[in-house]
Amino acid sequence: MSPPEPRILLVEDDARTASLVAQYLRGQGFHVDIEGDGLRATHRIVDERPDLVVLDLMLPGRDGLSVCREVRPRYAGPILMMTARGDEIDQVVGLELGADDYVAKPVGPRLLVARIRALLRRTPAEAEVAAEDPERVELGALVVDARRRSVAVGGAAIDLTTAEFDLLWALARRAGQIVHRDKLFEELRGIPYDGIDRSIDMRVSALRRRLEAGGGQWIKTIRGVGYLLAPDDGS
Repeated sequence: MSPPEPRILLVEDDARTASLVAQYLRGQGFHVDIEGDGLRATHRIVDERPDLVVLDLMLPGRDGLSVCREVRPRYAGPILMMTARGDEIDQVVGLELGADDYVAKPVGPRLLVARIRALLRRTPAEAEVAAEDPERVELGALVVDARRRSVAVGGAAIDLTTAEFDLLWALARRAGQIVHRDKLFEELRGIPYDGIDRSIDMRVSALRRRLEAGGGQWIKTIRGVGYLLAPDDGS
C-alpha cells in the first residue's frame, strides 16, 4: 500500500496563483487545499492540522505574520512562508515568529517543491522532539536532557560548559526551526544584539566541534539568518 499523500494547506488569496500552485503540487503527489482568507486559515490550520502550510504574507482578514504568530503555539507542523522578493524584514520576522522556511515570490515551482519536501523530511524528527517530556529532546543519536543538564551522542556523554549547554538547549527546544542569531543573542546574553558582537557565532562553533567529536553534524548555519538544529544527515 502506498503512503498517503502529504496534506498541504495553501494560504493564498490570489485565486489564479493559488490554482496554478495547487495544480502543480497535486501533480507532484501532494493533497492540496486552498484558503484565501487569513482569519479562516488560522482556524483551519489548528483544526485540520495539515502536514505542511504554505503561507502567503499579504492576506485579507489577517496577514500571514499574524497567522503564524497565532497558530504556532498550537500547531507543530512546518510553515513555509511566501514573501515579496528581497523583503528581508518580512523574512526575518516570519522566522522569528515560528516559520520554518521562506521562499520569495514569484517562486519557481521546482524550488517550491524542493523546499516543501525538505521540510516534510524533517517532520518525523520533530515529532520526537515534541515528545511527552518537554525537558528532553531526542534527535537521532543526540539526546539533550534539560532537567539533568546532560548531553549524549550515541549513548556517550558529551561534556559541555554551562554557556554551551544553554545554547544547545535554546536550539534543541526549537529543533527543526531556524533560530535567528539576534534572538539567540538576546536570550542568552540578556541584551539586544548590536550587530557587531560575534560571541554567539563563536559559541556555536565551539559547540559544533564538541558534538562533531562525538560523531555527527547537527547544527546547520543558515547564512545571513541564524542556526538550525536538525537530524544528522551525514553531510
